[in-house]
Amino acid sequence: MVLGADAEERGKLSHDAAKRLLTAAGITTRSSGNCDDRENPRCTSLDQIRSETIDAVINFKRQSGARVVVTGGTEKGHAAGTYSHWNGYKLDIAKDATADAYITGNFVYLGQLNNGWKQYKDRSDNVWTNEGNHWDVVVK
Repeated sequence: MVLGADAEERGKLSHDAAKRLLTAAGITTRSSGNCDDRENPRCTSLDQIRSETIDAVINFKRQSGARVVVTGGTEKGHAAGTYSHWNGYKLDIAKDATADAYITGNFVYLGQLNNGWKQYKDRSDNVWTNEGNHWDVVVK
């Protein structure tokens, strides 16, 4: 269920619809290119994001009390695959001390990848990966 969304906003969301939901929950977005064009890898786009992905980030914000800033969405420039940013399954979240502590203290540690990144799984089976300067979350 999309938190606070109208029926027409369910499924895949437009950038504006997703941003409205995030803003209402106190979540901001940041783009290195100050843009939201899905075709530009310097932008942070939410166009075609899955409503479940937005729900997961909103729920995380509510549960953790962390300052949540989305820094990567559905724009080009991320790795391909079924559960990819482009397909609306993933978001990048800026590092935050409260978020870090919540994830490492409340989620199940899955181990360390070959590149050194540590992964955690939340109660909804979403996987959070510490990618150095941000958290990558995949919502299935």
